[in-house]
Amino acid sequence: MPLRVIGAGLGRTGTMSLKAALERLGFDPCYHMAEIIGVRPGANEGHVDAWHAFTFGRAPMDWKRLFAAYQACVDLPTCLFYRELAAEFPDAPVVLSVRDPDTWYESWCALQATAREIWARTRGDPRMRRWSEFVDELQSRRFGRAPGRAETIAVFERHNAEVRATVPAERLLVFEVREGWEPLCRFLDRPVPAGPFPHLNERELLQQVPAALAAGDPLLAARLGQGALRPPGSEGGAGA
Repeated sequence: MPLRVIGAGLGRTGTMSLKAALERLGFDPCYHMAEIIGVRPGANEGHVDAWHAFTFGRAPMDWKRLFAAYQACVDLPTCLFYRELAAEFPDAPVVLSVRDPDTWYESWCALQATAREIWARTRGDPRMRRWSEFVDELQSRRFGRAPGRAETIAVFERHNAEVRATVPAERLLVFEVREGWEPLCRFLDRPVPAGPFPHLNERELLQQVPAALAAGDPLLAARLGQGALRPPGSEGGAGA
């Protein structure tokens, strides 16, 4: 099945909440950085290697194969390739998740600290070492090495402006997760679900990931919230 929704928003714009919401709306499972770190049997085997080879120019990315078990994608690293994905999946609408730049920057810094802790705790794991290498390379290409606050926020705002300028207006939703179900459901032509929009505390969840990885917890479901990495075909939905 081709990818049905493309998330173009950078990380720390409520992408974990958006992942859960999309899965609740039937776009299940939804790809996210959590899917690359964790393990979803039958869906994401070899994805760290695929991203590593693609990032360092050793192999092209087979997008259809990468997303063979997925219906949507959000967050890094896929948001950096929204142009390629929009061309590969021309019928998929694009959701640009956004956030106040100043609060985004604070959250982005927290994410970088968590990434460094993940690396410190898992440096003996060859798979996680390759994960760290490709993530560091992609972020450095986009943000530069050790950028300051102003430079980082400028990249964030430039990315959002580029998405708005690139994706046709009728194909694009600019969305803040605090807006809740209505604009997202209207854009995707889905009925509004019963119950609240899944506002997940991404920072709190991320802070639990390093310890989970160090302990050898492969699914990370308890750490990433609401069954975010449950195997394909299991009952229930993220955010339910």
